[in-house]
Amino acid sequence: MAKIVEGAEAPAWEMESAGGPIRSADYAGKTLALYFYPKDDTTGCTNEAKDFSALAPEFAKAGVAVVGASKDSVKSHEKFTAKYGLTVPLGSDPDGKAIEAFESWVEKKLYGREYMGIDRSTFLIQDGVIKRIWRKVKVAGHAQAVLDAAKAL
Repeated sequence: MAKIVEGAEAPAWEMESAGGPIRSADYAGKTLALYFYPKDDTTGCTNEAKDFSALAPEFAKAGVAVVGASKDSVKSHEKFTAKYGLTVPLGSDPDGKAIEAFESWVEKKLYGREYMGIDRSTFLIQDGVIKRIWRKVKVAGHAQAVLDAAKAL
């Protein structure tokens, strides 16, 4: 398997969403900001989704599609989207195939306890190539940073 680094080809992926299946092939020849987050309706994930949704018109103007993804079910995503008026499509990856393909399933530590979980990470992909990677994302200002990077491509 190819290493996930800037300049590498992005892995192919497919996920279900409230609007039907979404797959990497849908974004061929386009620019995509794909972000992985741990859990619907938790503070950081909610703020991140709201920030990307608020900037969705700016991303669209820049010609950039945005997709969020977690292991949550489509039903959970639908509730999350409705509760906060989110406008960014959310992919459901319950088996973690896409999350693992992007090396975002990692060992985490919390209060001395080690466990596996989703690394809050974002990938800016253009024409199937990873242009920028953000790992261990801090939510505040992140969506704007991704937008700025996308505009600079």
